Amino acid sequence: MPNDGAHGSPAPVVFDLDGVLVHTEHLWEESWAAHCAEHGVEWTRADTLRVQGMSSPEWSRDVADAVHERSGVRVAPEQVLRSCVAHMRAALLEGRGPLLPGARELVTGTAALTTVGLASSAARPVIDTVLEREGLAALFTTTVSSEEVARGKPSPDVYTEALRRLAPPDDGPCPLAVEDSGNGLRAAHAAGLRVVALPNPDYPPGEEALALAEHVASDHADAAAHLRRALAPDGAPPDDT
Repeated sequence: MPNDGAHGSPAPVVFDLDGVLVHTEHLWEESWAAHCAEHGVEWTRADTLRVQGMSSPEWSRDVADAVHERSGVRVAPEQVLRSCVAHMRAALLEGRGPLLPGARELVTGTAALTTVGLASSAARPVIDTVLEREGLAALFTTTVSSEEVARGKPSPDVYTEALRRLAPPDDGPCPLAVEDSGNGLRAAHAAGLRVVALPNPDYPPGEEALALAEHVASDHADAAAHLRRALAPDGAPPDDT
């Protein structure tokens, strides 16, 4: 649906968190690897790519299953979740996982033009810690953790819930999402949003996932420029790559 401005307000924009706004994907991988190492199990890059985008209940079960399959030790998913979230929060409070270059400008610039939401696979304590630490919480009309919905990414649930809370008009311009991972791109697209890809160079999405995006941004400034065009009264062409 074009953003033609006929309904008086521009489309809302929903951001991912890890890998789009903050440099934290590696910290999640570090937390999973550290928990597995406690049981003599190696956590691989392939494991990380498999669980990226999952909700915290989903990835905690996956990590617990990996520990059991590779060591025979049974670990409760709840124990995995507590351990990994504590690892993440400690790292964030130590100042690790900074905002990515241009992320603050991307959010503040977009929030000056329209309502913004957040749809993240991060656990709620991690979302709140990041946004409060960076002074960005007040800019978001709503924030949703995938642990608050039935399924994590690549299922659309977290984006569907974000849109339910933002409540854009059914006949208004199509909402947009900014995502970095393959599962995130799939989730936003499945929820019916126009998707701007901001690929994470450390965990690059596949070509099939990138093909779902209307624009693949080279950096945060490019993503911000595309959003400005897309939110203008006459909208942005879907192929302005």
